[in-house]
Parts: sequence; C-alpha cells; structure tokens
Amino acid sequence: MDVEELIGRLTLDEKVALLSGTGWWHTTAIERLSIPSIRLSDGPNGLRGTHFFDSTPSACLPCGTALGATFDTELAERIGRLLSDEAHAKGAHVVLGPTINIQRSPLGGRGFESFSEDSVVSGVIAGHVVRGIQESGVSATLKHFVCNDMESERMAVDSLVTARALREIYLLPFMLAIEIGKPRAVMTSYGKVNGTHAAENSHLLADILRGEWKWDGLVMSDWFGTYSTSEAINSGLDLEMPGPTRWRGEALKHAITSNKVKAFALDERVRNVLKMVKHGIENTSIPPNAPEAQLNTPEHIALLREAAAKSLVLLKNEGNVLPFDPKKTMAVIGPNANIATYCGGGSASLRAYNTVSPLEGIRQYASDAVFSQGAYGHQMLPLLGSQLQTVDGKRKGFTLRVYNDPPPSEGAADARQIIDERVLDETNPWFVDYDNPEKAEVWYAEAEGILTPASGGEWEFGLAVHGTGELFIDGELIVANKKNQKPGTCFLGSGTVEEKGTKVLEAGREYRIVVKWGCSETSDLKVSGGVDFGQGGLRFSGCPKLDADAAVEEAVKVAKSADQVVLCIGTSGEWESEGQDRPNMALPPGTDRLVAAILDANPKTAVVVQSGTSVAMPWIDQAHSVVQAWFGGNECGNGIADVVFGAVNPAGKLPITIPRRVADNPAALSFRSESHRVLYSEDVYIGYRWYDALDIEPLFPFGHGLSYTTFDLSDMELLCGKEKSNARKSAATDKNRTLVIGGAEELLVNVQITNTGSRSGAEVIQAYVRPPAPTPLTALARDVITRPAKELKGFAKVSVGPGSNSTAQIKLDVLRATSYWSETEDCWRSDAGVYSILVGTSSRGDFLEQEFELPVTRRWRGLRPHMEE
Repeated sequence: MDVEELIGRLTLDEKVALLSGTGWWHTTAIERLSIPSIRLSDGPNGLRGTHFFDSTPSACLPCGTALGATFDTELAERIGRLLSDEAHAKGAHVVLGPTINIQRSPLGGRGFESFSEDSVVSGVIAGHVVRGIQESGVSATLKHFVCNDMESERMAVDSLVTARALREIYLLPFMLAIEIGKPRAVMTSYGKVNGTHAAENSHLLADILRGEWKWDGLVMSDWFGTYSTSEAINSGLDLEMPGPTRWRGEALKHAITSNKVKAFALDERVRNVLKMVKHGIENTSIPPNAPEAQLNTPEHIALLREAAAKSLVLLKNEGNVLPFDPKKTMAVIGPNANIATYCGGGSASLRAYNTVSPLEGIRQYASDAVFSQGAYGHQMLPLLGSQLQTVDGKRKGFTLRVYNDPPPSEGAADARQIIDERVLDETNPWFVDYDNPEKAEVWYAEAEGILTPASGGEWEFGLAVHGTGELFIDGELIVANKKNQKPGTCFLGSGTVEEKGTKVLEAGREYRIVVKWGCSETSDLKVSGGVDFGQGGLRFSGCPKLDADAAVEEAVKVAKSADQVVLCIGTSGEWESEGQDRPNMALPPGTDRLVAAILDANPKTAVVVQSGTSVAMPWIDQAHSVVQAWFGGNECGNGIADVVFGAVNPAGKLPITIPRRVADNPAALSFRSESHRVLYSEDVYIGYRWYDALDIEPLFPFGHGLSYTTFDLSDMELLCGKEKSNARKSAATDKNRTLVIGGAEELLVNVQITNTGSRSGAEVIQAYVRPPAPTPLTALARDVITRPAKELKGFAKVSVGPGSNSTAQIKLDVLRATSYWSETEDCWRSDAGVYSILVGTSSRGDFLEQEFELPVTRRWRGLRPHMEE
C-alpha cells in the first residue's frame, strides 16, 4: 500500500467512510482501491475476537492489578507475546489494551483492569506488555486517554484536574508506555477533561499527544465515545468506533464543504487510518476477515499459571502458617473456593478456554481436601449454563432460538419461523454485536434447557434483562421481568435488576426451563447516564437457597476437623465491573461473619482474597495468614495452589495501597459525579503519596509483599551513568558523601541483596526519591512549591538463591526522577538542591538512603527528558 498515493485517489465519500468502523470490530474497506478491512478486538485481559455474543473461547490473563503486582517487566513482555499469539488466532490486527488508567480509589468499577495507583509502575509494565504485543506486527492500543478513572456518569462527567496532577499522575503512564513500547494506537476516554470531552480535546490530542510528544499513531474513540463531527476531526480523533457512524457520514461531508473541517485535517485523519491498515496487512500474517481459532497451547497454559502464581501477594504470615503440607488433612471453605473467579466484569471479561477453581487446584496437591460452602458470595444468582442440557440430552447448555415475531398467546400453537438456532453454554447472552440479516428491528428469542438438580429443596431463580423476559419451569411462570422494570447493573448498566422467584425441586428429576425474551426495543426502561449498547441481553440464573446459619455451622465443623484450612473469599466480576463503581469496600454479605468463625475454629487458616482492588478486612487482626490473589485468569486456581503449598515462593507486591477504611483513601470525598463533574481534589497526592503526606497508617502499604524466605539489603551506592558526551563517570557515593550530578543523564542505584533464608526467592527493590521541597503540611511559606514526601521512580525484581547474594541495579533518568510539572512555566522543572534516594521493599518501613545534589535548575518538555543549554 502506498498511503500517499491512495489519499490522492480516494473520493470524499471514501475518505469519510474510512474514518468510522464497519460493525463492532472492523475498519471500513474500500474495495475499489483494494483497501482491506482490519480487525480490532478487546483487550486488556485477553482477545475476545469478534463477538460478545457466542464468542470464541480465549486465554484470559490475570487482571491488570495482578500483572502490576508482579513488578516483572520480563513477564509483562511474555504476556504481551501471548496476547499477540491470541490476536493471530482471533484474526485481530489491533489489540484494545493495555488499560493504564490510575486507581484513584478502591471503589472504581474498572480498577481491576489497570495496573496500579502509581504512574511509574503503570507506565513501565504497560510499555513492556506493548513491546510483547507488537513484536509480531500486531498493534497495541493504550487506553483510556485520559482520566477514565471511575464509572459514575462516565460519558458525561467532567474530570476537573490541575495541570500538574494531569501531567505527573495521569499522563505520565502514557508517556512512559509510549517511550518504552511505542504503541501504534491510543483510545480516548469517555468523559470530559477540564470541560471538553477527551475525544475532541485538542489540548490532549493535538497539543500534547501529537505535538509535544511527537506521537504519530492512530487515535480511536471508545465505543460510542464520539460526541461531535468537526471538533473531533480537528482535534485529532482519527477513527470513530463502532460503526455505523453516528457523527461522520453526511454530517462530516457537510462540515468539509462548509469549510468547518479543512481538507488537510481530513487527509491527516485518513492518513493515520491507512497507516494502521497498511501495517496490519503488511506486517502480520493475519488476512482480512480471518476465521477465529482457538490456541490454548501447553506453553500458554504454563505461562498463565506462572503469571497467576507470581501475581499473588502474601500480605501476612504470622507463625509461618504457609506454606501448607499436602500430606496433612485439608479443608477448603468459602464462596470463592468452588468457582473460578478469573475475571472482572465488562468489556474486559472473556469466555475462557478453561478455568481452574481454587478447590480444583488444591486437590491436585491434596486430593482428599474436604469442601464446605460456608456462605454465598454472589451479587446476582449464579448462572445456570453449567447445569443445563439440551432437551435431547446430547449437549451441555441450552438451545437459543431467534424469531421476528412475539411468543404466541397462551394455549396457541407456536407457528413462528425460526431465523437462527444455536446451542450456548453461558446463560447470559448479550446481543450487542449479534448480526443476522433476517432479523427485524424488533425481535425475540427463546432459551430452552433441562435442569437436573443434584440437590433438592427450595431453589431460587433469577432473570435480569436488557429488554423484557419471563422464566418458566415446566410451563409454570416463575419470574416475570416485563413491567415496572427497575434499572440494574447488568449489561454494563443497560439492564434491569434481577427479578427472582422460587420453586421446590426434587433431586435427580428433570425440569424444563424456558425463557421468553424480547429485545431492548420491547422495554420502556431506558439507560440514563451510561452507554446504551443496543439490542439487549438476558441473564437467567439459579441455585439452592442457603440457610446462612447452617452453612456457617457446617463450615466450622469442617474447619475444626482439618489440620489446615484454605478459606477462599472475595468479590467477582459482578461486584467489580465496567459500568458501575462499588458503593463501599465491603466483601459480599455474610463473608466477614464466615471468616471470623473459621479463624476462631482453626488458627491454621490461610485466608485467600480474590478481588481486583482493595476490600475491607475487619477480621485482619484475627488472621495469621492472608494472601491477595486478585482475579487470576484461566489458571487462577492452580496459581493459588502453587503458592499455598510452596511450589512457588510468593514474590508479588501490592501495586495499590490497601486502606483500613474507605474514608482513608485520597479520593474519599470526590469519587462520584456531582452536578456532572468530579473534582480530583487529592491533586498529586494519590495512593501512597496521600498516606505519607497525612501520616495515615494503611492496612497494607503500597509495595508490600512477604516471602517464604527473608532478604537483607546492604551496600547501597549511587553512580553517574551516561553523560551528554556518552562518557562514563566512575565517582560513587560513600556513606558520608553526597554525589554531585552535573551533566549526567542517568543515575545508577546499586544495592546488594542477600537471601538470609532457606528457600530461593525473588524480591522487588524499590527506589523512591525524596525532593528538596516541603510537603503541604510542612511548608512554612505560602508561595513555595510543595511535593510528596517521596515518589517511586524505579524498581528491579531480583531472584536470589538461599544464602546467596546479588546486586540489584536500578537505572533512573536524572531529570525525570527529580522533576515536577511547573504550572507557571508550563514545563517540567528539576530544581537545584539535595535529593535523597530511598531504597526499600515497600513504601513504608526501613530504607537505605543516599543523597545526591543537582547544582542547577533545569527545565524540559516533550516525551522524554533532554538537557537544556
């Protein structure tokens, strides 16, 4: 493809057509000029392919927070390569990820997608994921640019953030990831930033991203996240997604003929789309409109298991409760024990090849492990798909039939024509990208399957819809969800609450379940404040009713009878999901009661918490051993088991701060849309910076994580690295000497790490910089610049054998490590003065410390620091 030649040959209609998608996942082809379509696909947790509805199974990675917890750049690159392999299998030229927004609060519904509360961790890990994705020609997409940090009124909310916080906290991850990985695409945020939607924000897209940073890739909107015609084009939004267009087409042609959009601006947008198409076709082996395939190779399975285990953070291990002995009796208890909590909710969720629950993983080591439920942890009732069979008994799942006509009245024969029929195994089909040329504007579906309950008694059934629906069992109406509907959280906030009904069932008897459903057009309930993705969906579910008291009592008996207990608790993709923020940090109802009872029954209990962000732990002082296990992907259960039994020595570190209570977190007073705006009132004091500045003791600090071995840090030294002349400077610090840095661009921090225990292990060495400036609470003058007490500027993960030592080296860019954004000068500024490097294994605790001095103040702009004369 000759991009410039094509631009000259394209008609106005063809240029306009190129600037919006065709359907949900493809760019537009121009057949006359042999310009093919390329495919885009979610995303940050794995490659879905071309469908939410009836999607092809995929490899699901540990969630973003889990990957951030590894602090492992080499692993991040390998994860990127896995995503690239999956992209080839799914025929996707562009991966919609990674997500590198900042976790302002533990209540963020999509917090699990992001890597960290810290900009450096987020940007560095993202940059290496991008490297891995793009090695084989697939393109990565950084998202969401920028300040897409909560779900509250996410399309309309105006994020009011200072220029300094915008630069130091929210744009910095994008700077680092672009510098390290050179991603070829960026996706804009849904909301506004300082008064203007990100998708038409010329300051962000034209001035900073393209102008100051000189980045020349493709900018696309989030799905339905375009809000204008001329403004978006002129600001730099290349591609509106999905198609068909809402804002381009005839409206854009009119804007061009009326000179609201200049010809050169149109051509620049077209150029960026064509460059992406050219790269996808010429630099991968992926043909246009490729069929989707499955990989699930042994190598990928092993990598997913490794990543799951390496992401686990050992928060507490008093008395060396862990690791457990597989030869001793084992109990596995809790709402997350017998299910695979492998993924958060929303567009990052996937239909996994296979998932492993903690109980399944543990039984690979201790086959006689006894299970007890103890409590339910679901928000909505569990999906029924795994318990259903088709009416003919030949397949697992249920039959879905699609019609253009509504169900017949009671007693009448069903003479409707079936326009589509398929067998599904997940009872939450979302038809957002369902395409059927025979389908009318208003259409209907019917789901039918056979339930044979393993246990009898009273069952509870649920039905949530985007549309209208009724659930029948053997012809009896059990749940109706058609009239007086209430808005709920399912289908990214487009659906209703789950309506429920009960029926007494007999164990072993077959029951015919039928759900009669009408598309979103049949409902009077309309989405408010979110994205109406259209067409609709249905979710039907059920499980035996649980007597809470009896369940806890039974679990306590099981715990008392075992030598050791793994107690699996946490949230899930229902509690943490795109489209909704969490109301609080609480675990699901009944969980804390169960934990307290089990800890009282057996002190040899390891509490395994699966969540994407922080949860409240009111029982923490009672617990001897606690593991943060995140949403661990396909192999989550095996990763948990590998750590619990010591096959893997835990080395994960918290990429977030876990507060004692939600009121302690920096965004506690400003994490919601009020009058259509949110004030980023914590400014640059996000995460650990806030806890340091206000001297608030967190439950567990940023960077914290224990091991089954112990480490000692010693012999810290600072060295000047590259000079402007590329010469080396050999001067090093000693304990009583301050290193004076003149023209050096790089500062090398060397630390000796000794494994003082009996197991091989890995430690994450963290280098923080303390500036020569007061914090807000220590400043005496009103006009001085205040800064956080310390900020993470680099890290290194080092593996050390028992009794051995190694040298960890962290390379710091001198200017970047010492700079803040000067709002008065509109540039980065590195002030002269004496700085300190603090080296430790978390943001709290003991540090090795050395000083260095900058003799002159320097200023810089652009993607990466450069010395000004």
